[in-house]
Amino acid sequence: MDVSLFDFELPEELIAQTPLPERTGSRLLTLDKRTGEIGHRRFTELADLLRPTDVLVINDTKVIPARLIGTKEGTGAKVELLLLKSLGDDRWEVLARPAKRLKPGARVLFGADLGGEEPPLAAEVLEEKEMGGRIIRFHYKGIFQEILDRLGQMPLPPYIRSKLEDRNRYQTVYARAEGSAAAPTAGLHFTREYLREIESRGVRIAPVTLHVGLGTFRPVAVERVEEHRMHEEYFEIPERTAEMVNEVRERGGRIIAVGTTSARTLESAAARAPGEPLQPCSGWTDLFIYPGYTFRMVDALITNFHLPKSTLLMMVSALAGREAVLRAYREAVQRRYRFFSFGDAMFIY
Repeated sequence: MDVSLFDFELPEELIAQTPLPERTGSRLLTLDKRTGEIGHRRFTELADLLRPTDVLVINDTKVIPARLIGTKEGTGAKVELLLLKSLGDDRWEVLARPAKRLKPGARVLFGADLGGEEPPLAAEVLEEKEMGGRIIRFHYKGIFQEILDRLGQMPLPPYIRSKLEDRNRYQTVYARAEGSAAAPTAGLHFTREYLREIESRGVRIAPVTLHVGLGTFRPVAVERVEEHRMHEEYFEIPERTAEMVNEVRERGGRIIAVGTTSARTLESAAARAPGEPLQPCSGWTDLFIYPGYTFRMVDALITNFHLPKSTLLMMVSALAGREAVLRAYREAVQRRYRFFSFGDAMFIY
């Protein structure tokens, strides 16, 4: 399947640069995956589309200040590291910019401008990976998380050029498990009050965890969809969530994933035991969902609007059909919906 089949015209001004003042202030495009019917609502009307037999599956990952800006030892050249995966023993997999001159043995210093005899944090390059990836080891004195909180920045996607004044606006209100390099942005629309309202209607809310990593940032660089390889991301499904999902399925209710990361988590777990009830589990997933994939667990999806040729657009197209999704996207462009991380929402049911 050619990657160009997932291209569409997206005016740059429709890529949302800042979050709306109110989390629930977004618009909501609805798409019936059976009929292709498109509707237009406010996000606050989502509750009216849910049923007492439904379960919303949310990703409770928490974004860490994973963007570090430092200088290369010896040259003073500016270097940016994006933390992707903790490997233990102070080793991390990172995405480096620029990476070309960061060979094994190179060191990057962080916080050198803060004074003191030595910088509070240094990174030694251990190994080169493809597409700017590096394995590094941090050297520091004290507690790493406290140093990271002081020196790190929230890792906003590169197309967002506006400064984020409140870093909590890039966290969901239910964020709990630290480890992500990006927010599960479909969840940014919810407030605690709105979630309570949804629960008051009988809808269950079940958390899973998937720490968003390089898969979110890495573009599709091949011509054929099937040749793309997803980066591994860590996920967990608690026992209570598995129980709730299975109970809803037995009652004939819908399993509604809040975001592509929640959907990927459920489908990754389901792939371990096809046809069986969902089991509590944890591990790493590189599952790539694109048209032709048969969903085992997810019935409906709440998601933001994704960029052309992205793996996220391909996943959405697998659920609702490429033609229907692109038709909905063209209408979203015509109606000036806001796209991507801080953008408007879409409900595929």
